[in-house]
Amino acid sequence: MNDKELARLLSDKELVEKKIESYIRKKALYLREKDKREIEGHISKAMHNLEFIQEISSKFGDWKLVVCYYASYHMALALALDKGYSSKSHDATLCILIKHYFKVISADEIRMLNEVWLDNEDLLFYAQSKNEREKASYSTRIIFDNANIEEIKLKTVLFVNKAKEILKD
Repeated sequence: MNDKELARLLSDKELVEKKIESYIRKKALYLREKDKREIEGHISKAMHNLEFIQEISSKFGDWKLVVCYYASYHMALALALDKGYSSKSHDATLCILIKHYFKVISADEIRMLNEVWLDNEDLLFYAQSKNEREKASYSTRIIFDNANIEEIKLKTVLFVNKAKEILKD
């Protein structure tokens, strides 16, 4: 999903609902009961991926980006499942995150909930990591900016930890 489309979704709840309905019709998104064991499985896989990132040499920056993305994606799937959805589409998963975890609230409420709810930056990071993963997976480049990789790695850890906190409830 490009930045312009993401910005539209972040500001238009009706559009998010329409996209979700469309993904359900296309069978890219399913309504289902919350499954604590599967949620735990996604968390475990995300933590496994974070551990693996530490083992990957900086020589393989493209693979670090791929693993960062999938650590984030497993947490996104856990968050979606916690709300009763199973997703087969990255963009459908993003729509669920926007619907259930992005809130337009006052500055005081944002400060209070910052530790619990996903905010705009987290959603933008998730979309950015998807784009970086696609570049790393499908392009012929093998050299990536180490500073960018380290920034994405840090944001991945923060995203995974924030999602774990949300799922504790």
